[in-house]
Amino acid sequence: MFDIGADELLLTAVVAIVVIGPKDMPRALRTMGRWVARMRRMSGAFRAGIENVIREAELEEMEAEWRKQNAAIMAAHPMEAIEADAKAAEAAAGGDPATLPPPAEPQIPVPAEPQMPFPVEPPAPPRIEPQAPDPAEPFAQTRPPRPSARVGAPPPVAGPTDDAGERQG
Repeated sequence: MFDIGADELLLTAVVAIVVIGPKDMPRALRTMGRWVARMRRMSGAFRAGIENVIREAELEEMEAEWRKQNAAIMAAHPMEAIEADAKAAEAAAGGDPATLPPPAEPQIPVPAEPQMPFPVEPPAPPRIEPQAPDPAEPFAQTRPPRPSARVGAPPPVAGPTDDAGERQG
């Protein structure tokens, strides 16, 4: 679209740095990027609008062509012939519904009762019997293990204690 070479681009960058200054260059480039993005959005919306107008015009042309073809087909095959055939069939039957052929049988067999692909009642969950606690370990289920002070630290060593439960040392 634009025929900008490397030397023109370099000259534009040098002039921009001199005029705007290196301190304000990021803000100026950001502002320019926003303007370019707005222009692209506007041009995209304009382009989409033009494409919609063209598409609608093409549809109108196709509908006019279809109407013309439909009129030609209807002129070649008038409805009177179809109505005459229907009257001839009715006269052949004598107007009596009993002389008309029976209706066609359905091609797909229909089951008498719909069958369920799964059982009606879901199976009962397995019953879990409660276990009696072991008398040898009265606190085994109520007391969780004690975590160590540090992750990966060895467990504390039990040493001799006095009557109050404090370590002697």
